[in-house]
Amino acid sequence: MIRNELTSVKDIEDISFDILKGSKALGIFPTPIDQIIQYAELRVNEKRDLSVIPKNYIGKSTEFLKKALRKVRGALDRRRKIIYLDLKQHPLRKKFIKLHETGHDLLPWQKKLYEYIEDDEDSIDPETKETFEAEASYFASATLFQLDRFEEKLKQLPLALKSAMALADEFGSSKHAAIRRYVECSNRRCALLVLKDFNKANKSAVLRNYFQSSNFTSDFGNLTWPETLNVNMPFIEDMIYNKRLHENGTIVCKDQNNGLMNFKYHFFNNYYNTFILLMPAGEKNKSRTRIIVNTN
Repeated sequence: MIRNELTSVKDIEDISFDILKGSKALGIFPTPIDQIIQYAELRVNEKRDLSVIPKNYIGKSTEFLKKALRKVRGALDRRRKIIYLDLKQHPLRKKFIKLHETGHDLLPWQKKLYEYIEDDEDSIDPETKETFEAEASYFASATLFQLDRFEEKLKQLPLALKSAMALADEFGSSKHAAIRRYVECSNRRCALLVLKDFNKANKSAVLRNYFQSSNFTSDFGNLTWPETLNVNMPFIEDMIYNKRLHENGTIVCKDQNNGLMNFKYHFFNNYYNTFILLMPAGEKNKSRTRIIVNTN
């Protein structure tokens, strides 16, 4: 079933609102994931660990055998209304995957097609091209961040990585998920680089993701970055010196017309990924709210 993107987004948000309201989770922080799952008449099997895939676990189709070679993070058995997880992953990651699998069960156009769904790192990634996986991830994000509740709180805070990190603590999400949503929902000009696989010997890191706010794109176009970033980027030097969190970075970048632009950046390294929040020099980021964050 092929769906119009705008229609699908509206449908998913309506379903997310209904489940938040029906489960009495709306306005409760951090978002009570298990309460939502129980209301959806699902349960999580905490005894079966998907980090080891049993041979008799799922059907033996060619597609599954290909997927089984990758690490499965979550699975939904619709017939038994059971969610299975890789129990060794981070607790905050498991929260998102629980909601991702719940989305597969609640989105009615998906329920008609599949009885059993396995999700690996690729299918859970928000950048996936697979429509159903992208829809389940959108449901998970919308529900975890309670739709416009996240944006309402975002507007009360200064433009800063610390603000996104504080919202992660409030909603009970990973720092990664909150920082991404923070940029995508911001009405101010900002962009986010997510780096991985830092190599200290080669003084380089791999670009995992890049996102821009709509107002940033309107003013500067779509900035492009190489797949591998090296020491000519100042934040790579921050990584070499094992910096964890700071807000005083500066960088000169080219816009889409090859004009030079001066940007400030905030830097955060959580030992899994490094986050670089870009903003034009002079961008308003004041707030009366003082931010205190947990960097763990």
